[in-house]
Amino acid sequence: MTAHLSETLTLLLIEDDDGDAFLVEELLKQALAPPKVFWARSLQEAKAKLTSQIQCVLVDLSLPDASGLEALEAVLALAPHTAVLVLTGLRDAHVGVAAVQAGAQDYLVKGDIDERLLARAIRYSMERKRADLAQLSLVQAELTARENARLQGALLPGALLRTEAIEHITRYLPGSGGTLAGDFFDTVQTPDGSVHIVVGDVCGHGPDEAALGVALRIAWRTLVLAGQTDDTLLRTLDAVLRAERNSPEIFTTLCMATISPDLRHARMRVVGHPPPVLVRDGAVQVVDGTPSGPPLGIFPDAEWSVIDVPLGDEWSMMLYTDGLIEAAVGESQELLGVEGLLGLVREHGAIDLDRLITHVGTLSDDLAVVLVRRRRRR
Repeated sequence: MTAHLSETLTLLLIEDDDGDAFLVEELLKQALAPPKVFWARSLQEAKAKLTSQIQCVLVDLSLPDASGLEALEAVLALAPHTAVLVLTGLRDAHVGVAAVQAGAQDYLVKGDIDERLLARAIRYSMERKRADLAQLSLVQAELTARENARLQGALLPGALLRTEAIEHITRYLPGSGGTLAGDFFDTVQTPDGSVHIVVGDVCGHGPDEAALGVALRIAWRTLVLAGQTDDTLLRTLDAVLRAERNSPEIFTTLCMATISPDLRHARMRVVGHPPPVLVRDGAVQVVDGTPSGPPLGIFPDAEWSVIDVPLGDEWSMMLYTDGLIEAAVGESQELLGVEGLLGLVREHGAIDLDRLITHVGTLSDDLAVVLVRRRRRR
């Protein structure tokens, strides 16, 4: 079976010798589907003809404005996504090997080619280039996946809790797009026994937003461990956000709670964020008085009030990002909303994260959630 080209291709021949160019064109005319060939006598002339339609470049290594590997490197720079086949009149295998090592897909010695060898070399060059690009995309995807995993790990730390009196459950789920976003959470217990929780959401999606979420989470943990848990903490986070964001439109919502050492009281700041759900003595409700101020990154002189929340002896509290209440549920695909979330908790009789997420189904946005519950005394 012959190795003729079986489909119409568009090629660019870079050759300054009229006789050699005529020979190549005549050989290509013998293909089952003769390709469309553009001819350039120099690199300068080739620049104007190297369009996205060109599927393979055949280049001589002896041109008036470049020679040897210099000519090849120039072509590779002009057409990084196109197959390149080197034509050389030098009967020196080292030249061809060096050309392939420099990035060409194949090489041919002009005096040795016929129509079948030329057709086969073009097809091989195109397939090899396609494989090279696919491999490059795979490597890039693997590197991106590793970086995303590292960023996600930094968004979702292990809790620093030294008490068994509180049950601590977390969940993080990407939205339907599967894109890395800036949802984050953290839990820290300070030496006085207080338990500090944060759940935050950087607006937007992508690695930049995720990196910003990581920076805010680490800043929050550092400030809490340093004893800063009041408005100084929020003003500092606001300054970090403004310094690190790529656009002035980027803002962040978050919810912070500090549970007292006796676990009977909480002080909260809900910064433009959805209200936490509280189950207290069997009653299901959202925390009153929310939000206690605007998101970070909007108003330079923003202030945030403190919400005092009595907890009592038996309670559960859930802090979450808006991916949970913006999920579409039921046949009507209406947004769940805060009231819908409260209805599900009442229907289930308690805050069961896995059951809630299963009921909600497909998320349109990322979800980060922290559930803390005082363990019953035995």
